[in-house]
Parts: sequence; C-alpha cells; structure tokens
Amino acid sequence: MALHKTTQRNSESVYDAYAQYAADRNIPKFEIPENPHSPEIITDLILDELLLDGNAKQNLSTFCQTYADPYIRRIMDACIDKNMIDKDEYPQTAEIENRCVHILADLWHSPDSKTTIGCSTTGSSEAAMLGGLAMKWRWRKQREKAGKPADKPNLITGPVQICWHKFARYFDVELREIPMEHGRLLMTPEEVIKRIDENTIGVVPTLGVTFTLQYENVKAVSDALDEYQEKTGLDIPIHVDGASGAFLAPFIQQDLVWDFRLPRVKSINASGHKFGLSPLGVGWVVWREESDLPEELVFNVNYLGGQMPTFALNFSRPGGQIVAQYYNFLRNGRNGYARIHSECRDHGIYIAREVAKTGLFDILYDGSDGIPGAAWTIKKGIDPGFNLFDLSDRMRSRGWQIASYTLPANCEDMVIQRVLIRHGFSHDMAQLLIDDLNRSIEYFKHNPVREGLTENLAGGYHH
Repeated sequence: MALHKTTQRNSESVYDAYAQYAADRNIPKFEIPENPHSPEIITDLILDELLLDGNAKQNLSTFCQTYADPYIRRIMDACIDKNMIDKDEYPQTAEIENRCVHILADLWHSPDSKTTIGCSTTGSSEAAMLGGLAMKWRWRKQREKAGKPADKPNLITGPVQICWHKFARYFDVELREIPMEHGRLLMTPEEVIKRIDENTIGVVPTLGVTFTLQYENVKAVSDALDEYQEKTGLDIPIHVDGASGAFLAPFIQQDLVWDFRLPRVKSINASGHKFGLSPLGVGWVVWREESDLPEELVFNVNYLGGQMPTFALNFSRPGGQIVAQYYNFLRNGRNGYARIHSECRDHGIYIAREVAKTGLFDILYDGSDGIPGAAWTIKKGIDPGFNLFDLSDRMRSRGWQIASYTLPANCEDMVIQRVLIRHGFSHDMAQLLIDDLNRSIEYFKHNPVREGLTENLAGGYHH
C-alpha cells in the first residue's frame, strides 16, 4: 500500500518534504503566511538557510564560546522557559545566580566574597555599563556633597571595545580614550595621569584588548593613581573591563595582580559566554563591596509576585545561561579551567610561531601572556602579492574566518590579522589552519592581487 498519494499536496509526511507546498516556492520573507505548515518542512527549510552561515568552530574572529558539551545542552533545554528576572517564580534559578556572583567575587579576591554584590547580565557590554554608571553616581554624589558642579563627568580608557563608546554617549560622559601610538598600543600610567582632572569618574583598564589580545597593566595604573592621590587628594577609582581576561587570569596567570587585591579596583565586568565557557547570553559584574554600588541604582519591583531588587539594564532575559555558568564552575573547578585555557594558550603560541616561520609577518602578540590567540602584520618593505584582507578572503574558501582590520586613531595605517583560540579548538585544527595559510600564501605567489588594491579599500572584518 502506498505511503503517500502523488496528488496529495498538504501531507504531513516527512518523506517528501521537498515536494510539498512550502518547498516548491520562495518561503515568505516580508509577511507572515496565511496558513500553517508542517513543522518538519519548515524546520528543514530554515536549517537549509542556516547552512549558508559560517562554521562556528572555524570562526577565529569571535571571542565568544562556540562549543557546548551535551550536558550544557540538557541544562539549556530544561531552562528554556525560565525568565531570570522573575525571582519569585524561579527562586532556585535566582539562588544559582547569587552563588555565581559570590564564586566570582571569591575568584577575584573580594575582601568578603559572601557579602559583596553583583549580578548577571546579557553580556559583558551591559555589565560594563553598570560598572560605569556606579562610578558616575558615586562621583556625582561626592561632587554634590562638596557643593561643586557635577555636569561634566569624564572617563579615561585605553583603546576600548565599542561598548564604552556607547556608555559615554548614552549616559553623557566624556570619553578620554588614550589613542594608540606606534610603539605603544596600550594604556600606560603616564598617559592616564595626563588626562585626569576633578571631573574624572574613573579609569578603565582592559584585561584583554580587543585589537591585540594583550592585557593592560592594572597594577601599574593603580600604583600611579595612588601616587596621584597623595599629591592632589583626588581619589580616582578603577573599573576593570575583564570581558575575556577575568575568566583567564585567575587560572593561567595567577601571579598577575589585577583584581580586588588592589583596593582601588571597585568593580569588574566579565563575559560568561567567552572564556567563562557558557552559551551566548550571559555576562557578570561584581563590586568590591556592597557599598560600592550606589543604592539609587537599585530598583525594587513587586508586580512579579514578590518584592525584588533589580539593577540590570535589561528586564526579562533567559536563565539557562546562568545555570550553565554554575554547571561550568562545578564541572571544571579551578584545575579544569586551568587545563582548558592552558591548552588554548598553547595553540595560540604554536600558531604565532608557525606564522613567524613564513618570514612574511611581524608578530604583534605571540599568545603567551594575554588572551589565547595571536596577532601579526605584514613586514614593512615586503610585497607578498597580497594584503591581509586578501589573505582573510582566501582563507574563507576553506571555512576559516580570520579577523583583519586597521587599528584605531593614530595607527590607522597599521593593518593586523588576529586569531582567537577558544575551548573546542585542538592542536590538529591549529595545524590545519597553518597548512591552509601556507597554501594560501603559495596561491598568491602564482596569482598576485592586481596592483592598486589598497588595504583600506579592500573588504574585511570590522569589529
């Protein structure tokens, strides 16, 4: 007996999905269809479109985690209906969030990790803004108490990710971003001190600069601010943007002093979905002590079933990533995190070493003392027959997504290429990357890019 009649157009059968009504025409892109369709067919059609996305494991441009073990997937599935903001309805999820805050406070050497305050966010950008707002509110309160104007706050940073530009614009703060210079690509204490005045709400060193993967020297900046306070009386706090490094340094750079061991560090933000190993959608901000978060920034709501304080920018958001973060803490422990991140660091060092062997590149970052990965630029005076944008495009033919971009102000003439190494990347994949890089270089030897194509005109990755 036939399983399906050839004249039947609206069958629920999955055996002929591509011969049914939804598959024999363009699927709707600008309006909702009138009638429902089989879930199997629609799922297949959407998954077919998603095949056009890049392979996440080969995306070496992103800082974000692209690997999740099967147990995390089980947790995410169990939490798909949990709204993190509704702490009265989901009290155990709220308790797990609270545990994660205290675990991070302990990891970052808070004076009393059991009593300090912090919260989860949708990512480190939101967490950074909360840290910035706390600095602005504390500064404004001090200015008003002293009877001084509080209408011109400024914030000092090194070369930062776009979230700090957003913070400055959205919350009316002058951003005094230290520009890169040839020979100095990071914040230095001297450059910080040049920009301080009585309207400075704080200084933000970055533990893992987006452009070069290097850590800025938080302790050196803190020491310089201590000396500045002795001379001037101005007490300038530090917020550490630890989006990546705050989940790395405690495990693989344990001797580095950058966190709450420095009394001047009042808050830290981090990205759980980067080197915290959680799925996309979770960040964290923790304050040194409860008093470092102004009470004016905490809102109390009672329309979800109970009296609950909240101090995130977003309201409704998923709880699964937070539970997955707690799973990672328990599953990996300190030694597990150290082993995972050490392997990633070793892969980055290996890639930098192999790239240097080509003789075509200067290594800007060798992967040893910052974020796992590597960064390089074409040697001056060499014409390899391509630019870095060309090389990125060629590598994409094998699935590799590698960031190539110009540096910010004062170093726009520098084009660099960068790879990020995250959990889920093996030494074998590193070797495959190097093999494809060498094949691409060989291709350009025989097929040089036409003259006149400059790096600024070429297409490429923009963070």
